[in-house]
Amino acid sequence: MAPLPKQKTPKGAKGARRSHHRAQIRKLSECSHCHSARLPHTVCPTCGYYKGREAVIIGEPELPE
Repeated sequence: MAPLPKQKTPKGAKGARRSHHRAQIRKLSECSHCHSARLPHTVCPTCGYYKGREAVIIGEPELPE
């Protein structure tokens, strides 16, 4: 049988334990090519560059004929 707590945990103790469980603000970095805000370690959604080179071609999708 598993051990059980002897007393009920107070609301303040639960709140203090959960004080760091909030949502974090996402950190943004500047694109070296177009200087727009983007998430770090990801391809820029505006220009498609990553680490100074073009990783993804951004443009209008080609329609099949």
